[in-house]
Amino acid sequence: MLDFVNKAKWDAWNALGSLPKETARQNYVDLVCSLSPSSESSSQVKPAAANEKQPGSENIIVTSQDGITKIMFNRPTKKNAITTSMYKEIIHALKAASTDNSAITVITGNGDYYSSGNDLTNFTDVRPTSIEETAKNGSILLRDFVDAFIDFPKPLVAVVNGPAVGIVVTLLGLFDVVYASDKVSQLPETWRPDHWNEVRSSGSFYHCWDFVDAFIDFPKPLVAVVNGPAVGIVVTLLGLFDVVYASDKFLFQAAEMLILGRKLTAGEACARGLVTEVFPESTFQKEVWTRLKAYAKLPTNSLRISKELIRSNEKEKLHAVNAEECTVLQGRWLSEECMNALMNFVSRKSKL
Repeated sequence: MLDFVNKAKWDAWNALGSLPKETARQNYVDLVCSLSPSSESSSQVKPAAANEKQPGSENIIVTSQDGITKIMFNRPTKKNAITTSMYKEIIHALKAASTDNSAITVITGNGDYYSSGNDLTNFTDVRPTSIEETAKNGSILLRDFVDAFIDFPKPLVAVVNGPAVGIVVTLLGLFDVVYASDKVSQLPETWRPDHWNEVRSSGSFYHCWDFVDAFIDFPKPLVAVVNGPAVGIVVTLLGLFDVVYASDKFLFQAAEMLILGRKLTAGEACARGLVTEVFPESTFQKEVWTRLKAYAKLPTNSLRISKELIRSNEKEKLHAVNAEECTVLQGRWLSEECMNALMNFVSRKSKL
């Protein structure tokens, strides 16, 4: 009389009446399918074979293996510069990857470069009478291209195997993970520690260097709290502090790159949060792909849901900013400055 569990089972069985066994089995399967978000899609998607190559062109190669869809720039002789057709192919590849049965998607480059960005022949091979139309179509294509990254539902990983320029750097903020080789950071030498002694031995600014030495030799942790504008030597000294707190620190760092075009090393990009981790070039591929294969074994739906929780609140703003930037770019492509820059590019290219 008080066995509520067995009574509930009896009531449920009794309510079925003379329901055939096959019908009951199918009803159970339908119920389970309705509770599992992935069951319908997994039943319709054919699992990719190991290292299965997906449809694409020679310039964009898409493969699936070990739960990972890899989209690779494949123009090594052109430093993986992106043509108009490649933009379209990457959009298509991302849409396909968003519904396949892989856990994560990776974008990387073939050869020494990750990508040198936009192929400027996209603009130089345009008839004078169709410049405005080309700029308009380019703006629409770029908006769709960036939107494909904003809306991508799975974990998206950039494996930056070499130098990255232009649009491919801009996109790094839309990836969930960015791994870079330290080969990216091999820039010309600008300063050596022994330069301090060379400058000091010249006798110039002798008292100034004593002042700086006091910061260099300070034995305890040194913290700077920058509560307003900083100019001159105090800016130089910030590099000698152990910790620097400044409300606009990352704004200044971003402005130097985005407005003034300063190139970042992989280490600097990592320090600014644009790169997740930097690996030695000698072990880069092995370490990164070993880690990614392990991540690809994690529950697929959990990965999707976790990303959605993190990214969903910023999507609307990202789309709005993307639309505004593409509108501005359309105008800039038609500007005299842009035309002159393209002419200079073509002139330099013809002299090579």
